[in-house]
Amino acid sequence: MSNSTENRTKRLKPGATIAIFGASGFLGRHIVQNLAARGYRIRAAVRRPNDAMFLRPMGAVGQVEPFQANVRDDASVRAAIRGADAVVNLVGILAEGGKQTFQAVQAEGAARVAREAKAAGISVFVQMSALGADPESASGYARSKAEAEDALRQTLPEAVILRPSIVFGPQDGFFNRFAAMSLVSPALPLIGGGKTKFQPVYVKDVAEAVVRVLERPDTAGKTYELGGPDVRSFKELMELTLREIGRKRILLPLPFPLASFIGWFAQLLPGAPLTVDQVRLLRHDNVVSEDAANEGRTLEGLGIKPVMAEAILETYLFRFNRQGQYAQYKTS
Repeated sequence: MSNSTENRTKRLKPGATIAIFGASGFLGRHIVQNLAARGYRIRAAVRRPNDAMFLRPMGAVGQVEPFQANVRDDASVRAAIRGADAVVNLVGILAEGGKQTFQAVQAEGAARVAREAKAAGISVFVQMSALGADPESASGYARSKAEAEDALRQTLPEAVILRPSIVFGPQDGFFNRFAAMSLVSPALPLIGGGKTKFQPVYVKDVAEAVVRVLERPDTAGKTYELGGPDVRSFKELMELTLREIGRKRILLPLPFPLASFIGWFAQLLPGAPLTVDQVRLLRHDNVVSEDAANEGRTLEGLGIKPVMAEAILETYLFRFNRQGQYAQYKTS
């Protein structure tokens, strides 16, 4: 038996406690709901527990408990992990601000959580990374994700790393963002000409993947790449968004140099609608590799049939539809 799996020969016991860092986020809430339904205790480790109280009704009384923790602080991470049986780290940012930098949050933060988990004797660990994680990338986001993976492999080689493509679902920051943009703008930007390829993956499929790698010892030490059933260009995703909301907008090609120039100014605005780092990310495709597919390190390899975007988008993009929520049911 390899070193990466020797500590993962048994499944988690019923009622085991799982510490989830970033539990109140877009993906975290679905993971919490999934694990609670399977009878696990959830310690929702977040920076602001009061903002995570909505998680408590996802389980029985006392089953889901928000817990104050900041991945930039040793003591709070240690306290959140104490007594847990497994750890899931979902903490990540798309844009930097103040002390919340890619290096501090995604690289050093993940390394800190891994060190404290090892010190506590925890070997069941899941790290949420991203497709495109690359130590040589021009993007700080991608480099910090790669640095986190490297630190994890050195500290906890039996940990599981998940790399999703763009994740879609009711609170996503991709389809919702561009649908909202279409309400106020006559055009949607095709950064780099809209040629970058993606493999959108449904948030509930990613959440199910987290549960399965937690429960299956044979996944220890592996890196899974998670993508949906279709590979689509940025332009095709913009066209899909407009079809779903019943609007027509100009799709305006935006060369990378011009997009970077615009991003430099846009990142100074509240909410950072576009950053230079995001433009750098868009220079590379975001799809599952052939190696991962051939080796079964995918959703399908975990026994999960990925859901198509069309089956889900209409359930939450309706609010951007010109004719309202029930336009799709019109018969005359």
